[in-house]
Amino acid sequence: MNMQSIGESAGVIWKILYGDNRKWEYQELKKATGLRDRELNAAIGWLAREGKIQFEEGDSEHPTALYIELSLYIG
Repeated sequence: MNMQSIGESAGVIWKILYGDNRKWEYQELKKATGLRDRELNAAIGWLAREGKIQFEEGDSEHPTALYIELSLYIG
């Protein structure tokens, strides 16, 4: 894994999040991208560092869920 492959994985995630503006659970995003945990985590870190995604902890119904969604500001 190198910077280029991490950036490419981040692009895969970005396209999925941009195309379907909703909250995604980690496992759901993993399945949709086909990325391994290490690749997915690195790409999520890349997008988080750029301020392009948001995280939300689960609620009382899904306390261990991690939701990931696009940060898109219009204005």
